[in-house]
Amino acid sequence: MKSGMIASELAFKKLEDGREGDELQNFQNLFNESWAGKELKSARNVRPSFKYGLGLGSILTGIDQIILRGRAPWTLKHGEPDHLSLKKKEESEIIEYPKHDGVLTFDKLTNVSFSSTYHEENQPVHLKILNDKIPIEKNLAIYDSPEQRYCPAGVYEIIADNGFNRLQINAQNCVHCKTCDIKDPSQNINWITPEGGGGPNYTGM
Repeated sequence: MKSGMIASELAFKKLEDGREGDELQNFQNLFNESWAGKELKSARNVRPSFKYGLGLGSILTGIDQIILRGRAPWTLKHGEPDHLSLKKKEESEIIEYPKHDGVLTFDKLTNVSFSSTYHEENQPVHLKILNDKIPIEKNLAIYDSPEQRYCPAGVYEIIADNGFNRLQINAQNCVHCKTCDIKDPSQNINWITPEGGGGPNYTGM
């Protein structure tokens, strides 16, 4: 949100100065100097620390965040883009999760309801599939449809329809985490802002 505010302020200044065709100048520097940029910089080493495993990652994070307060003179790099880290279905074991008890643990759709997520039913789907063949021919065939698992809101489902599998998108359940945009192995899903400002009511939770 802060990045959007900075961009809008720069765009407004451009319009005031009569420079409509120019690119936004100095955006990155202004964001880096803002509270959001400083906050992100102080936490930059947390996620990459865990590429070394849970134990060493916890120690490195403790040093970085507790002792150095996010001001470490080094920056750890991510090993690879997240969407390249998926294992093929032959290399993975099926995890049998215990059934939710309705008291402490709940099914996905019940958890979605807690977020008060709401989208207009008749608006265009804001989750764009760039190539309709990839979800079945690649994601299902090679990875056993990981979008059904990495999505925390049950947005993606593989449906058997007249003997053929197809990907169904329940966009009204989306909690705007953008995991699909980041994690899809073929980078075939593009999350765009939905119409009308719909989505989770995080401020009212």
